[in-house]
Amino acid sequence: MNKIVLRKKIELTPAQEKFVKSGWGENIINTETEELTYLSDGMKVNGYLSYPKEINKKLPCIIWCRGGVGEAGVIDNFNARGIFGLIASWGYVVLASQYRGNAGGEGKDDFGGDDLNDILNLTDLSDEIDYIDETKWGIEGWSRGGMMTYLALTKTDIFKAAVITGGIANLRCNSEESTFMRHLYELSMGSPSTEDYKNKCKERSIINFPDKISKNINLLLLHGTADDTVLPHDSIDISYKLIENNINFRLILYENGDHYLKGHRKEADIERKKWYEKYLLD
Repeated sequence: MNKIVLRKKIELTPAQEKFVKSGWGENIINTETEELTYLSDGMKVNGYLSYPKEINKKLPCIIWCRGGVGEAGVIDNFNARGIFGLIASWGYVVLASQYRGNAGGEGKDDFGGDDLNDILNLTDLSDEIDYIDETKWGIEGWSRGGMMTYLALTKTDIFKAAVITGGIANLRCNSEESTFMRHLYELSMGSPSTEDYKNKCKERSIINFPDKISKNINLLLLHGTADDTVLPHDSIDISYKLIENNINFRLILYENGDHYLKGHRKEADIERKKWYEKYLLD
């Protein structure tokens, strides 16, 4: 049974295409991005597929994990064209999920619970996309997507390279120190006074079980020192655990960088591209 239910190419207006090229570079014109609907645990989940227009060999694939929760953080077609088109312009296929229950998909966003399968199940789509090199997988996540990436790395060893930007490594810590994140957690996991909430915080905080991370991974951590949404010590603290567990990684802290790395995006893109080239193209 096919897992892909729908593929539809994104069509932006000429003005939008101009803004995309301005924001993400002229090479975007050499890529295609499609809306995607696929089956995950029997549910129809929406996402995106992006790839170079000219493909003459199988390409490594990067799974991209979005931030936010519910409809807050959903990727629209304009941003998909830029975010995923940029990575595709580097010579990769990109698969991304909106997570179940979002953007018209079936099910309910579980903030790192069963919806983790929506990421892992993307790899099965390679059976229906013949230009994906099934021996070369990368994964990337920002904010909540960083948490999803950490968790995915405890479930499989297929990924060779990962990039996490402003990623959540410790929910309990952030729920106490960031007003925004505390509100986010309450929306997705209930009242902080309940045992269920406390258990979810523990089970979804990679800081508590770093030894579960695949030893095959090469991990790039990016974080702004002025990030007051996901505090920079999330990436600093997990770095000590990665050292203890002999996991190859690099940590880059951007001076005065905020949660979106405004003012540092080009620098970050250079590092992301170099990381993928080193571990997926060599």
